[in-house]
Parts: sequence; C-alpha cells; structure tokens
Amino acid sequence: MLKSLTLKIAAWRRYRDSVRELSRLSDRELNDLGIGRADIAALVRQSTDEA
Repeated sequence: MLKSLTLKIAAWRRYRDSVRELSRLSDRELNDLGIGRADIAALVRQSTDEA
C-alpha cells in the first residue's frame, strides 16, 4: 500500500512539473511544438498515463 501511494505521488509530481514546464513556454514555442496552450494538461496526462 505504501509503495502504491509513493508511486502515485511520484506520478503526480511528474505531471505537475511537466505542466509547469510547458506552461512557461511562449505561445510561439508551443506552436512550434504543435501544442496549444489549452491542450497542455490533457497532453501531459496522456503521456504520464502511458509511462
């Protein structure tokens, strides 16, 4: 149970850090990557679910 909780916390931290990092990019930089600002959370959630 503790290991499961630890894994969930680690996943949440990766999600939060990734959203924060992408949110710091300018709209132009996001556009260069093919990402819309409104898509950041869903994109990161999808990528962290696959990991």
